[in-house]
Formats: sequence, structure tokens, C-alpha cells
Amino acid sequence: MTKPEWIAEGVCQVGGPEVSRADDATVFIVDGGDELAMIDSGAGRSVRRIEENIRGAGLDPSRITQLILTHCHIDHIGGAPHFRERFGCRILIHALDAEAVETGDPKRTAASWYDTDFPPTKTDGRLTGAGGVLPVGNTALAWVHTPGHTPGSICLYLDRGDQRILFGQDIHGPFLAAFGSDLAQWRRSMDKLLALHADILCEGHFGIFRTKPSVQRYIQRTLDQNR
Repeated sequence: MTKPEWIAEGVCQVGGPEVSRADDATVFIVDGGDELAMIDSGAGRSVRRIEENIRGAGLDPSRITQLILTHCHIDHIGGAPHFRERFGCRILIHALDAEAVETGDPKRTAASWYDTDFPPTKTDGRLTGAGGVLPVGNTALAWVHTPGHTPGSICLYLDRGDQRILFGQDIHGPFLAAFGSDLAQWRRSMDKLLALHADILCEGHFGIFRTKPSVQRYIQRTLDQNR
């Protein structure tokens, strides 16, 4: 396992296949000074390791005020009950994916794929509409609704200096009827992301893409593969 990695000022990767456990999607902390936001939470079996990584990065997990779930799949939401119970953070997710989390639906959460289950978990805030801004201490963390992989998929981004960092979890899919996937919606979502002209892409499973051209190439290549 590698150590937590600072992606940019105030943005640290604390979970993921090479950082916490193989079945985890990537997990990030955004440092807003007095507050921290956590983006996704892994599949649930590595919560202690993720906690250690947060502390190893010099951050106090008790400062996490919000846990933002990019969509309802187990490799992103599995640790959510633990982190709310332990640190009192609010769980936020788009309204269109909230029911799967709150009912613990084994298919829509993909828990059955991972040979596990997910306990029905109350969400504390449902994001609605096309996008918005979530204040995290002194930082503005923007979100945009990007349906396609699931109906309630979102991506997030923030600006640090002259760099825009995009959290594009699972923009690659997969696309299955059981997930409520919609390729036409997904293509429109990818056009939204291309228009953001991000300098760094933090992807859910395939690593960190640095430089604006490499981000654009990755998104465009994924689009081309799903025409």
C-alpha cells in the first residue's frame, strides 16, 4: 500500500485500490481550514485504514463535517455509516440516488456484486437540480449533476490557484440496466465535464490525470469507446 497523496493544495487522496484496499474506489479529503469534506468513503472494509491515512496526512478526521457521495455504489458508500457514527459528519448525495442508500438496495448499490450488503442508511442532505456549491470552511466545492452511470451521479470540482481539480468518480461507467444507466444522458454529462477544462482529474478507479490535455483526452477517449 502507498501512503496518502496530496494531489494539490488542500486536496489529499486517502483511499483507493493502492491506498487503502483493492475494492475501494478512490477517496479524497478537501481541506477547507476549519472544516474538511470527504468525497466518497470506500467499500466499508477499510475504514480504519482510511482513518489512519487521514491522520497520516496531518489532518484530524473529527473536522470532517460532510461526506459527499458521488453516487450510490458500495465501493463509494460502504464506509459512510462508520464515518457518520464516529465523527458526526453529514451524508450528502443526489436525490435520485438517495433511495438506494436509504433502503440498502442490494442491486442499485451494487452490494450484491461485491458479495456483501449495505445497511439501510439515512442521508442528511439530498442534492437537487443541475448543480450548486457546497461551502467547506474557506473553500467553495462545486458539484454538477452528471447522470448516466446512475441517475444521481455527480462530479465535483474546485479551483486552487490557477488549477481546476475535478473529482470525476466512475465517469467511465459501467452502464447497466440494473444501475438505471442511460448512455444518452451520460454523453451529455461528459460534454459538461469537457466544458469545465479541468487541469487535474481525480478518477474513481483509474488514477489521477494531470494537465488539461490529459484530462480532455481521457474523457474524450471514454466517450469514443461508448458511442
